[in-house]
Amino acid sequence: MGFAHPVEDANAGSLFGGLTSEEFYEKHGVVHRDALMQNKGGMNIFTQSWHPKHALPLKGLVGVVHGFTGSTNWLVQLTAIAIAKQGFCVYALDHQGHGYSEGLRAHIPDIKPVVDDCLQFFDYARASNPDLPAFLYSESLGGAIALLIHLRQRDVWAGAVLNGAMCGISAKFKPPWPLEHLLSIVAWAAPTWEIVPTKALPTVSFKVEWKRSLAIKDPHRSMSRPRAATALELLRICGELQTKFSEVTLPLLIVHGAEDVVCDPECVRALYENAGSEDKTLKIYEGMWHQLVGESNEDVSKVYGDVCDWLCEQADKARRAE
Repeated sequence: MGFAHPVEDANAGSLFGGLTSEEFYEKHGVVHRDALMQNKGGMNIFTQSWHPKHALPLKGLVGVVHGFTGSTNWLVQLTAIAIAKQGFCVYALDHQGHGYSEGLRAHIPDIKPVVDDCLQFFDYARASNPDLPAFLYSESLGGAIALLIHLRQRDVWAGAVLNGAMCGISAKFKPPWPLEHLLSIVAWAAPTWEIVPTKALPTVSFKVEWKRSLAIKDPHRSMSRPRAATALELLRICGELQTKFSEVTLPLLIVHGAEDVVCDPECVRALYENAGSEDKTLKIYEGMWHQLVGESNEDVSKVYGDVCDWLCEQADKARRAE
């Protein structure tokens, strides 16, 4: 029997397939906790964790980094559960302005405070599990954040999974000319202005219609246009990372849809080719879109089976190296 992702139990109307969250966690054999973390700026940041319920030696720790407009409470949560079921303790936080965390909705004028929050929470998670190898699992913008985390903590992480990573924004999704070239002026004059005319992310990210509908039902997802300063910062992050690909040295699994029109597949090819990592794997799946969990359940099983197999293999390598 192949790998089964918990999204198979969801439906267009319910993340948990009509169950309560507690019933869903019980069904999948995980223990869930959530808490608020006060960051260094005094903001309340929502955090969550999932651990396998049944007594077994834990294989490792995974820090989950979600993408732009998303949160840890929706479809990313189902992937966190899938990873926890493989024997990992999984930790995640909602970025500022996302999910249950404080901040202006879907506004990231500066990525550094977001990275700082991740470091603060994941440092706590690792300190709580000092004997476990630590990995990052990231989606979309989270992929860029994961790379920035690694560049600030070069010898901490045993590996990273980059799913649909934002190493470059597709030309099909960028602001049209001349707005892209005028964006710095607009961002300076009206940083929070929802002006950038792009397609709503779920409509171009989730291929399967019922999963697209479920994504849109996320009560915390912003369907507004990107704010000017946020769009400018996303473009800046991509440009910065592209100059630092050679500095990336941790083991990498890069998974990406070949038909992704949000985050350019060619940019993760460039990351793969230029990364200094000795252990790196690139899997670009033909016909798939930006959100790989939004594909058919059969394809989801393939992709996330690859992800969990890689995490388990890397955890075994880390233990043997001790």
